Amino acid sequence: MFGGEVAQVLLWPIGFGLFAFIEPCAIGATLLFIKTLEGHTTRQKLTQVFTFTLARTIFMGVLGVVAALVGGWFLGLQKVVWVLVGLLYAGIGVLYLTSRIGWLMRSIGPSLAAVQTTQGSAALGALFGFNIPACAGPLLLALLATSAAQGATEANAARGFVTLALFGFALSLPLVAAVLFAPMRKFLDWLAALSRRLPFWTGLVFIVLGVWSIWFGVYVSVS
Repeated sequence: MFGGEVAQVLLWPIGFGLFAFIEPCAIGATLLFIKTLEGHTTRQKLTQVFTFTLARTIFMGVLGVVAALVGGWFLGLQKVVWVLVGLLYAGIGVLYLTSRIGWLMRSIGPSLAAVQTTQGSAALGALFGFNIPACAGPLLLALLATSAAQGATEANAARGFVTLALFGFALSLPLVAAVLFAPMRKFLDWLAALSRRLPFWTGLVFIVLGVWSIWFGVYVSVS
């Protein structure tokens, strides 16, 4: 019994988080954050990635508390978030395909410059913390089931925080590895510059991610 609880609270979140790094609901956010690292020094990248990871971890932990306290309503909220994120990705993809992404960059120039700071990375971590990837469905269901069975107790709130905080940390862990190790750092630099070299395919990828996220939010049930 105890071993099962440890796996559910500690091991499952880490495993799901690492898997979610490449899952469509999350990879778009990763690509957008990587873009903000383009042209920075290794030290700046480390600072921003750690800040992003910390903010995302804490924010997802807070969402875990909310999930434990409000119950099934939280799943409905996440479905709305998946749809909104999908619309965002699709919109960015259309701008790439129509060669208007430069207009967007000029329009949000000051804002983009602000994102490329430690404070901006913290803000992005919190923002992307809203989007709990679809593969975390089993974690949410287990958390909500425990809350329904035992009530919205302080213990369940703490359990919710630990579960989703670990998930958020593992979700960002590959980014940390990418800036710590030279081969992965080169890959990160290549990926960050990819959108400039291949705007058509970048746009297509974002549109596919957007459509998938919208479809998931509208049609797929995780209950």
